[in-house]
Amino acid sequence: MTPEFVTIGVYGFDETSFFQALVDAGVDTVCDIRRRRGVRGAAYAFANSQRLQARLAELGIRYVHRLDLAPGPETRQRQHGADTSARTAKRQRETLDPAFIAAYRQECLTGFDNQQFVADLGPGARVVALLCVEREPAACHRSLLAERLAEELGARILHIVPG
Repeated sequence: MTPEFVTIGVYGFDETSFFQALVDAGVDTVCDIRRRRGVRGAAYAFANSQRLQARLAELGIRYVHRLDLAPGPETRQRQHGADTSARTAKRQRETLDPAFIAAYRQECLTGFDNQQFVADLGPGARVVALLCVEREPAACHRSLLAERLAEELGARILHIVPG
């Protein structure tokens, strides 16, 4: 059975609303697809790996880190260059640059096995949150992974954004 997928970023949430959003969506597994599992600023300390994992465990939500789905430095640099040219701060970005999209698909999604990914998540994974930091799904690589899962597995996708 293919799980349902939700996507969620950290920016725009406070600690309480972030974890409540996961609970409200029925998430049983968080799949962290960040390369750096820390977020700058005290307001987002809850999303730093150890704190995040501890709170998820308290809520009975499993945590999985998939570094292979995080863009590498060269791919990230493509988006950074586009953001710099557009004078857009990462936290204000609303879309991804086409060069980043192409590089991410090449680096992380070429050869990516959707069925194996689902199998690796295990039979208990019914609602899986793809986690990164950006507020807007369209501004984050998590939307590219979600798109792939929807297209190739027919997976249902829900994007959770702060209210």
